[in-house]
Amino acid sequence: MRGEMLARAAVWSGTATAVASLALTIDNARRIRRPDHDAAPAPESLTVLLPVRDEVDNVAACLDSIGAAADRWPGPVHIMVLDDESTDGTADVLVDLAVRDRRIEVLSGSPPPPGWLGKAWACEQLSGRVFHDGVLIFVDADVRVAPSAFAASVALLRQTGLDLVSPYPRQIVGGPVERLVQPLLQWSWMSTLPLGLAERSPRPSLSAANGQLLVVDAAAYRRAGGHGAVRDEVLEDIGLLRAIKRSGGRGVVVEGSELATCRMYDGWQEVRGGYGKSLWTAFGSIPGTVAVTALLILGYVVPAVAATRGSPVGALGYLAGVASRAITARRTGGRVWPDAFAHPLSVVAFAALTTDSVVAHRRGRLRWKGRQVSS
Repeated sequence: MRGEMLARAAVWSGTATAVASLALTIDNARRIRRPDHDAAPAPESLTVLLPVRDEVDNVAACLDSIGAAADRWPGPVHIMVLDDESTDGTADVLVDLAVRDRRIEVLSGSPPPPGWLGKAWACEQLSGRVFHDGVLIFVDADVRVAPSAFAASVALLRQTGLDLVSPYPRQIVGGPVERLVQPLLQWSWMSTLPLGLAERSPRPSLSAANGQLLVVDAAAYRRAGGHGAVRDEVLEDIGLLRAIKRSGGRGVVVEGSELATCRMYDGWQEVRGGYGKSLWTAFGSIPGTVAVTALLILGYVVPAVAATRGSPVGALGYLAGVASRAITARRTGGRVWPDAFAHPLSVVAFAALTTDSVVAHRRGRLRWKGRQVSS
C-alpha cells in the first residue's frame, strides 16, 4: 500500500512539473525576441571572431557565409580567425581564404596556459587583438550564418539596450540519436527559464546562451573580464553571460533559427563525445546535474510510464511534455512531428549521456579535440 501511494505521488508530482513547464514554454514562445531581417542598424565597427581547431571540412563554408553577412553590414568589418593548433590541413585552407577575402586575418594560436581550457583561450587570443568599442560576434566553425544575421542581431542588441544577445541557431540533425538529443538544447531553456525575467534580472543563474553565435558589446565584454573571466569553464558561453551580468550588464538568448544553422554532431560517437565533455557541469556541479536529471525523469518519464499502465494523470503529464516539446520545435525551427511524441525517450537518452559524462569526469577520461577537459 505504501509503495502504491509513493508511486501515485510520483506520478502526480511529475505531471505537475510537466504542466508547469508547459505553461512556461507557452509564455516563452510568446515573449522570445526574434531579430528583424530587414533591420538597418547604424554603422559601427564590427569584428567577427572565429576560433577553429581541426575544422578543414567546415571552415570554408563557414567563412563564405560570414563574408556574405559582412557584405550586408553598413560599417567596417574585420574577420579574425584563430587556427588553434590544427593538424588536419585547416591552416592551408585559411591561407587560401584570406587571399580571396582581404577582410580575413588569420592568427596562429598558442597552447592554453595552465588554468585555461582551449575554447576560452582561443577566444581570448582573438579578442585581445580588438581595440575598438563596437560589436564583437563570436561564431563557431560548424555554423552557417544567413546574409542578414549580423545586421539583424546587432540591430536587436542596440534597440533593446542589451549587452549580449545569443541568437540560437537552428540545429541540423541527422540520425535517430541526434533527433532524440539535439532538440533538448532549445527545449531546455524554453521550458525552464522565464525569458522576460532573465532579460531584466541581474541574477547570473537566470542565464542561457550558445557560443555557436554570440553578439556582444565590446565595452561590456571588457568590463566583464572577457574570456579570462571564464577561463576554466567548459560551458564558457553561459559563463560569459553570467560574467556580464555580474559586471552590471544584461543579456539574453534569442530566437535565431532564421539567422543561422549548425550541425553540431554527426552520429552517436560525436554526440557522446560532445555532450560527455560538458554535461557533468551543465548545472553548476555534479550534485546539481544529478538533481536536475532526476527532476527531468520525474517530470517526463514517470508520467509516460504511468500512462502506459492506464493512468489518466500520467497521460496528462505525458501530453504536457509532448506539447512543450512541440511548441519549442515549432518556435525554433525544429522538427515537430513525430519527434515530439518521443520526448520521454529523449529524456532517457539525456540521462544516459549525463551519467556517462559524470563517470568519465570522475575517472579523468574527458577529452575533446585531443585535449584534456578538466574541472
